[in-house]
Amino acid sequence: MLVVLANDLPPAVRGRMKLWFIEPRPNVFVSGIKDSVARAVVDYLHSHCPPESGVIIFRSLNRPPGYDIICIGPPRKPMVRLGGLQLIVETLQSDQTTTSGGFHKS
Repeated sequence: MLVVLANDLPPAVRGRMKLWFIEPRPNVFVSGIKDSVARAVVDYLHSHCPPESGVIIFRSLNRPPGYDIICIGPPRKPMVRLGGLQLIVETLQSDQTTTSGGFHKS
């Protein structure tokens, strides 16, 4: 499986993506293509998307951890590798209050 999220794709790339993917929301693409086609799509995106496109690709793998995260251009949120896992750092607002169940109130 391949999931592609983008901030701003060039129109030609977006049109080409619709050949392989469904687009449930603008600039969100999901497909169950085979690994060999997925590698070709990732290569295509690397060669045709400028860094300003803000592309992040989630690719399923048959080996642990089961996924790979690929960015084209600098990601908005920092990514770290921890014990072989690629993780995206989420920051919590310090002014949020928690309920007894551990959930944050807005």
